[in-house]
Amino acid sequence: MAEELLEAQPLPHLFEQAQQIYLLASSSQVEPIEIRKACRMLQEAQAKVETLALFSANEDKEDISTADLKYLLVPYYLGYLTEKLPVEDRAELVKVAKVQLLAFIRSCEHLELLSESEAQALSREAPPTPEARRAEKVARFKRQRAAELKLQDIKERKERRRRSMQAAAKATVVEHGEEDLPDEDDEEEREAWFMQISLALCKALDLVEMLKREYEMLAAIQAINEEGKEVLTREILDERQSRAESWHKEGASKARTLGPAQPITCATYAQDVIEGRAAIDQGHKHSHGAPFLFGPASVVSGSLSTERERLVAQVFQPSHSLPSMSIEEAGLAEMEMMRTWNEANQKLADEAKSSWVGEAKKDDSDDEESEYKARAWDDWKDEHPRGAGNKKLTPCG
Repeated sequence: MAEELLEAQPLPHLFEQAQQIYLLASSSQVEPIEIRKACRMLQEAQAKVETLALFSANEDKEDISTADLKYLLVPYYLGYLTEKLPVEDRAELVKVAKVQLLAFIRSCEHLELLSESEAQALSREAPPTPEARRAEKVARFKRQRAAELKLQDIKERKERRRRSMQAAAKATVVEHGEEDLPDEDDEEEREAWFMQISLALCKALDLVEMLKREYEMLAAIQAINEEGKEVLTREILDERQSRAESWHKEGASKARTLGPAQPITCATYAQDVIEGRAAIDQGHKHSHGAPFLFGPASVVSGSLSTERERLVAQVFQPSHSLPSMSIEEAGLAEMEMMRTWNEANQKLADEAKSSWVGEAKKDDSDDEESEYKARAWDDWKDEHPRGAGNKKLTPCG
């Protein structure tokens, strides 16, 4: 159904739609479905060009009409977009894209749009020297830059002409039948298409070199894979199965068979100690057993004889350190520390209190002179009440 719809579309419409997708793909990322759609459009456009025989081997670039020049870019667009398709067989895709690009380059060579040095470099079989490759890259870059500047200049001239024509149309009265006059500057449009073909030619030459190196690398990798590829026979599969079964049997034989777990009585014992029904016993044994093991460590015996067994036992183990005591053990140890700390503080307080009382008694019994002075001071305060001797300072004195 989609192929029938494409066949019904005219050639200019197919080319314009595919060109829009090419411009998006060359400047940003495009969805693969859009690239496939553009490739189908370009294939249909290429078939229509061949059916209509727009280009002949006997014609040169001067014999091609300006309206048909843009269809020379169809194989270039097709090769460029084909290279961007995501497929599994990359080598075949590179080969197809390279064929399309070479077809475009050969058509440009026939129309004398390809320079002599580039034609020699394209037909050269031996790899070029680094100096020759650098000189080709520099010359191609200069040609590409000149084409881009020329296209920009033509675009600016067209825009200025369009604005001047709009201003003139507003100032003058347009007679009936003169609204759709054809563009008289056909040479400028023709030059713009030749510049676009020249720009596409530079990009195609670079892309062909890149695809050629990529195809060589893919072919080398494929040859290496075919040489080292192992044929999976029935004997190899049986050997792998027996090896896996023996490994599982060995692991099962090393697995530890544990009896029923003993009841944990640490919580009851700790509660009895807190409520005063039992005393702290240093010889109390907490029946918790070894920490829980995960993964391969649970089927490996306790004696790790080799480094491999030690590494296997560490697989799937928790990243944090496992606890060395239970919550009850930590609580009992903390209670013991608090009891020791309280006893030490009580002892220090008793010693400080006894020494202070003894010193106070000794001072009161030995210092009689200070006691006499205190009594004499009390008698003097009784004979001289507060304010005596200052009556002149009072208002009624």
